[in-house]
Amino acid sequence: MTGRNGDGVLNRQDVSFVLTLTPEELTAVKLSLRVASLATVASLPFGVLVAMILARGRFYGRGLFNGLVLLPLILPPVVTGYVLLLLFGKKGPLGAFLADNFGIVLAFRWTGAALACAVMGFPLMVRAILLSVEGVDVRLEQAAATLGANRAFVFLTVTLPLILPGIVAGAILCFARAMGEFGATITFVSNIPGETQTLPTLIYTFTQIPGGDVGALKLTLLSVAISLGAILVSEAFVQAVGRRARSG
Repeated sequence: MTGRNGDGVLNRQDVSFVLTLTPEELTAVKLSLRVASLATVASLPFGVLVAMILARGRFYGRGLFNGLVLLPLILPPVVTGYVLLLLFGKKGPLGAFLADNFGIVLAFRWTGAALACAVMGFPLMVRAILLSVEGVDVRLEQAAATLGANRAFVFLTVTLPLILPGIVAGAILCFARAMGEFGATITFVSNIPGETQTLPTLIYTFTQIPGGDVGALKLTLLSVAISLGAILVSEAFVQAVGRRARSG
């Protein structure tokens, strides 16, 4: 059994233990990466669309729509998870429809964890992309339109390259948020080892058992490293895009 000594200080055995991952921990790491990646990739097209609607759209109820997009940031994650359970549970309207017609079950499945993480990270993604879209000079888009380009062509050739740093930043924020999501995930899909147990829920499990502090510390440090690495990659990519844009 590993743990702290009587003075609360990690001993050498603990230090060596921190550098290794048990099969249970490795499974949680892989699942977290899979969940966060799926949540980010699946959210990205919708994030760009919603950001464009909020930035360019002028319609009645825009403020309410923006509020609904940002709602997961304000609500307690447990509330968000419970709402997802009501909607996408086996007896929920959307969950029953998906199960009966497509055989898709989200509640208490890893795909449900991806859905919960996507919902929680979506507002951060949209805000990052929205700020980038609002920084685009509309006259550039109008100039391309006067030359006969349709909206889709203008978006792909003018708008998209200009907002690419914001898209990358939003995707990284969503990924990092998904890696750390706990409340909505454990409420919607529980904490099932090998199925829905991600890094945060496994850390929580370790904090509830005697001698689990070293395992919790190990996974906490790993979570910090993964999130920091993602941010550094994002910053490097944004800077590279900025240099390329200036040189072009």
